[in-house]
This record gives sequence, structure tokens and C-alpha cells, in this order.
Amino acid sequence: MHRCRLLAVTFRLPAIFLITCCMFVFSPHSVAVSETKGQTKFTDPILLKGEAIFATQCASCHGKQGEGVKAQHESPLIGDMTEGELAKVIHDTMPKDAPEKCEGKDAEAVAAYIHEAFYSESAQIRIRPPRVGLARLTGAQLRQSLADLYATIDGVIEPRNDRGAQGTYFDAGNWKNDKKKLERIDSTINFDFGREPPVDGLRAEEFYIYWEGNVKVDESGKYEIVVESTCSFVMDFRKIGVPFIDNHVQSGDKTEFRQSIYLTAGRVYPFKIDYIQRKRKTELPPAKISLRWVKPHGIEEVIPKRNIVSYTGPAVFSLQANLPPDDRSYGFDRGIAVSRQWDDSVTAAALEFGEAAAEELWPRYREKHKKDSDENRGRLKAFLGELVSAAFRRPLDDEIKQRYIEVHLSSTPDDVEAIKVVLLACLKSPLFLYAGLDQDASDAQKIANRLSMVLLDSAVGDGYTRSLVSKNRLKNTDDVRRAAEHLVNDYRAQAKIRAMLHEWLAIGQTVELTKDKEKYPGFDGALAYDLYHSLDAMLDDIVSSESSDYRQLFTTDWAYTTPRLEAFYGDDWKAQEETPFGAKTKSMPDQRFGVLTHPYLMSRLAYHNSTSPIHRGVFLIRYLMGRSLKPPNEAFTPLSPDLHPNLTTRERVALQTKDDNCQACHIKINGLGFTLENFDAVGRYQTTERNKPIDPRGSYVSRDGEAVELSGAMDLANYLAHSKDAHQAFVSRIFQYFVKQPVAAFGEGTLEQLTNRFVEQQFNIKKLVIDIAVVASNVKPK
Repeated sequence: MHRCRLLAVTFRLPAIFLITCCMFVFSPHSVAVSETKGQTKFTDPILLKGEAIFATQCASCHGKQGEGVKAQHESPLIGDMTEGELAKVIHDTMPKDAPEKCEGKDAEAVAAYIHEAFYSESAQIRIRPPRVGLARLTGAQLRQSLADLYATIDGVIEPRNDRGAQGTYFDAGNWKNDKKKLERIDSTINFDFGREPPVDGLRAEEFYIYWEGNVKVDESGKYEIVVESTCSFVMDFRKIGVPFIDNHVQSGDKTEFRQSIYLTAGRVYPFKIDYIQRKRKTELPPAKISLRWVKPHGIEEVIPKRNIVSYTGPAVFSLQANLPPDDRSYGFDRGIAVSRQWDDSVTAAALEFGEAAAEELWPRYREKHKKDSDENRGRLKAFLGELVSAAFRRPLDDEIKQRYIEVHLSSTPDDVEAIKVVLLACLKSPLFLYAGLDQDASDAQKIANRLSMVLLDSAVGDGYTRSLVSKNRLKNTDDVRRAAEHLVNDYRAQAKIRAMLHEWLAIGQTVELTKDKEKYPGFDGALAYDLYHSLDAMLDDIVSSESSDYRQLFTTDWAYTTPRLEAFYGDDWKAQEETPFGAKTKSMPDQRFGVLTHPYLMSRLAYHNSTSPIHRGVFLIRYLMGRSLKPPNEAFTPLSPDLHPNLTTRERVALQTKDDNCQACHIKINGLGFTLENFDAVGRYQTTERNKPIDPRGSYVSRDGEAVELSGAMDLANYLAHSKDAHQAFVSRIFQYFVKQPVAAFGEGTLEQLTNRFVEQQFNIKKLVIDIAVVASNVKPK
């Protein structure tokens, strides 16, 4: 008989909020749970038998509560095998020195005890109840928050679909309205006019072109902005009115100009270029200009149309200070450690922002409010009050005003220095750095704070969320959902979704892809870069579509292509149509299965000269199925193909992992990894290896114990599209990435409820993100 016991556990987060989390534990065995520290006492004879055997034969290596014994190099007994799978592993391999001592019914009893006492997820929740932890801002959150704090004065650009740079052409050497000949949108800035007029109505010997727009950034990191020009030009970037690259007087043979800058994903940076061909007494040089960039870990390329928004927005702050890496033990950045290095970096960030506020924001604010009274430095106090209130995410009471503003103003007569001092104190305060410390804020403000953190990675939020608070329009779940629906289309939320998908596909960390040059001639850094952006374009296309359908990530049979990809992969990669995301190939329903078999992913999950079913299987188990794997007891060195020249990769892997100790994990790893053997080390489709037919058959056992036979990549793709395990893993990963907290801490059954709603909403990814934001806002309907 199944027995259900309700475990009600109440957690308290100091000065934040109260969460009550109820966990149902279902067990086929009789279990009594004590009321302290989650300790268990069993009455079921099978569990008592298993407990006794474990104590005498297993605890010396695995610990009394499965915590692991370092001296025996054993990690904790935690995982997601079924009792049956555990029983088989124990029967075949345990104890290590004498597996015959624990077989059959004894192995089943030990498996039942382990599973119930500490191994399973429900047992772990009972032992260590999940809770929402207090965390500082991550590096990404700090960058976004400072950019939003800067934007409190001028706002941010609203998302729009217009792409390309606005170009204005003059038949003169500068801006003269009566000499204006043409206004148009240029998809990119990449022109070689030679010695001809750029457009009809202009003279080749003298003209002026003014371009303006915004550069939309999809990935955070260090960028190199490159302008190649044979004529005079001045480029402003990030802030109009301040030259970023100044070549006002063209001299010598230098035609290439570079400037590095750290840019933040989801931000849109304004730029303008004044491009001038002047009359000369000497021979007229050919007119040429190109606006390019080198993205993080990328190659130099013309900034594409999809990254140029057509009109000029407000100035944007982009933090240049180096920040230490955050904890990534969960597969995403978490703000956990508070070290001297982190503290120093926050100080540097605060000083950098203070200087920008004093030199850029304060003059603009002062001009906007020049008619306001300035008695007793009133304008400066109002300016600082806006910034500090936004940073602390609440209206300022007299105590905070006195502590963070008045005391510093009274001791710092110089306005510029006062701004820097006040902002240093503000940005080093826990009230800014710890987003959870908002207990003094109103309910609406708390909800707005959490929405901003979840969807925008910002502790400050923006004008939209602040307006909702001021208008008291965050009173219930419906209000919060409407707000989330608006924010999910923000550029910052779009960038966060893309980054989450990178983590889900285990490509969040950039690596250099190298392949055997003799076996795969032409596979180089430029080709790998094209593959990376081909995969990105597919992700953007699918997620941004109206259906935003998760299933299409596996069932899509087209890809985005470039001339380099066509040259390497053949006619199947020839462009068939142009889209806003680039050139798309024709459909190949028998060989393409969305992201699953995309050459970039297949290349990463392979060796330099052969496939790797193990790498691919581990990826599928851990990332796409959300299952756990025990680390191998010893280093694994693959058998060289030269040792067994007649064996296929599948045969070599099967040979090396046939030992019972290996099979505990490799029966799962190999069962999935073998299904992708039709895709070689660079992702090309293959049907034979070493003159033998490829055998892509595989298998999988679900969390529910269902055995699934897979005939190859097509079966696997269809299974991933419709598998409950895969759906739950996807929802769990998105939740943790966006909220940076365990989903179980938000209530009993939250993961299952979100997964069920995901299915009901036809697997719409954007709607799932909205649902997660509503849950994480912890809204209480009124």
C-alpha cells in the first residue's frame, strides 16, 4: 500500500519574507518521520532489513547516512535511479570487494532503504528542506542594475522591429539642410563607393553622410568596434556628443581604427557617424567605409542588420570594471561568495558609476530642472534622491536620506565630489547589493523588484515597473502576469532567454573548436563561428515566434546558413530563403532534428577526429533529461582507434565500458549517446564508419521506470519533444536560471504545476518564463 505523509516545514528568511513549503512523500513502504532534523525511523520489514545490511556492509565506505567517506573516495549517495535500477547496481557491484555478499532480495532491500532514507529527491528534501537563500547581485545583475540606475534619468529604448541605420546624404562637406539629397535606411554600414558619387545628386569630390542608430547587443563581454575608412569620420558610441573614435582629419595611410569596450547583453547602444569626403588639391582617394565588430571570442565581421536598431536612443552606461566570476556549481551564475576580490570589484564599479553620474547625468539633470529652486543645494539633493531611491528600490525615509545623502553633502561642498561620495556609499550598501533586503518596501514594490530581478536581471528595474508601483497596478496575480507579459519582450529578457538556452545546451562557456585538419580540411575558427551563430539564429527564430514552441527545438528540419557553411557542408546547406535572422536552408526531415543534431553542438560533443557517444550521452542525460550521474571513480582515457582499427566508435566504447562497475552509469550514457552516431565529429550526416553500417540504436529508462527503445536521432528528437522527463528538466533549468533559487523552495508541487501548465500552453517558452516570473514574485491574490 502506498502511504502519503504530509511534511509541513516552515522556513524563515531573516528580514525578507516567510515561505511555507509542504512536501508530499509517496512511498510503498511504511515510514515514520520524526519531528526533528528530518531523521527517519522505519517499520517496514524490507526497509529494516536493508538498513541492517547497509550498516554492516556499506556504511564504512558510504557513511551512515550515505554522506560518503572521503578516505574511500566515495561521494554522497544522491541520485535519481529507480529502486529497481539501484537494486541491479548493488546486485552486480556491491560491496566492491565481494559483490556476491549482497544479491537478489538482499540487494532489493538495501536499494529500498537507500532510496527511502537519503538517496531520492524526496528524501533529500525531507533531510535538507529547500529554502530561498539570501544572495548578493551576480556580476551580470550588477552590470544590468547599474545600467538601469543610469537610465533613471533618461530612460531606455523600447523594443522595436525597425532595423538598419538611418542615413542622411548631403551634397556638401557638412550638414546643410538645403544640400540634403537623400534620407534612407541602410541595412549595414559597409560601402565601397570608389571614386563615384555615393548616390545620385552627390558629387564624388565632396559629400557628407550622417548615420545614426543603435547597436543591439545579444551577448555580454569585451567587444572591439572597428571602423575602416579612407575618408574623415567621427564616431560617437554609447553617448551621442562624445567621440568614441575620432578621425576628423584623415592623414597618412591609416584606414582602420579600433576601440575596445565591454558591452552588456540586452542593451542597445546609440551611435552616430559623421562621414566626410573633402575637396583636395591632391588626387581624390577612393571613398570607403565599413562598421564592424569583434564579438567576445568571435571573428571580425560587419555589424549585421539584425543588430542595428534604426533610431537613436538615450545614452547607456556600460560598466568597464572587471568582476570576478560567480559560483557556477548549479550551471548558472549565483551571487554567493563575498570575498576581498568581489568587494574590491564592487568598489571599482561604484567609483566608475559615480564618475559617470557626475560627468554625464548631473549636467543633463541640472539642465532639465534649471527652473527648480536650488536653495540649500535643492537640485543636487533631488538628483541624488532619485538615484538612491532607485538603487534601494523604495521611497527614502528621513533616516536613509540623512545617512546616505545629507551627511555626505554637509561634509563635501563640491557638487561633483559629493555625487561620487554619496553613490559610493549607496552602491556599497547591502540595501543595493542584496535584492532580497526589501522588507521595508510596499507589497507592490516587492513584486516589482522580483519581476525585475527574474526577467531583467536588474535590482533597479526600469521606468515601466516604477510606473506600475506608483499607480498601484501590482495588486494581484493578474496584474503581475500582465506586467510579466510586457517585460518578457524587453531586449534584456530576450538576451536572458538566449543565455539560458546556451546553458541548457551546455554551450554557455565558449571553447575553441579544433578538428583534425587532414580529416576535416576547412574546419577552422571562422567556420566554427558561423556554426555558433547559425545555432543562435535558430534559437532566436523559434523562441521569438508566436508559438515559441519548445518542441520545435527538436523537430525543426532547417538550419541557418552562410556561404562558408555551404562550402564545407555541401548543397544541403545552400540558402533557400532570406529571413530577419539570416539565410535559411531547405528542409531535410530525415537528417536535421533542430538543435539536437546541429553541427555546432555535434562538433562540441566530439573529439577532434571522431565522434564521442560518451560526451553526447552525458550531455543528454544531465542537461536534456535532467538526470544525475555519479562521477567516475578513476580517470577515463578513451581507447585509441589505432588499437582497434576494425572497430567502429560504438564498438570501441562498448568494449571499454562493458565492466559491471562501468555499466552502472554507461548503460544510461551509451544508450542515449549511440543514437547520434549518424553525425560525425563535425556534425555531417554519415551512414557508415570503417566500411561498416552505422548502428544508431539506443535506449532510455525514464524516471517512472519506462524502458524506451530508440532507433536513432529521429526517435530521440521525437522523444525529447514529448518526454515528461525532458519537459520537467527544461522547466527546472529555466526556473533556476531565471530565479537563481531551487524551485522546491517555492512550494510543494511547484515544478509539477509549472510543467503541467507548460504542456497545457502548447510548450510556449515565453509563456513559461512569464509563469515562472509570477511564481517567483510570490504574489498573494487580493
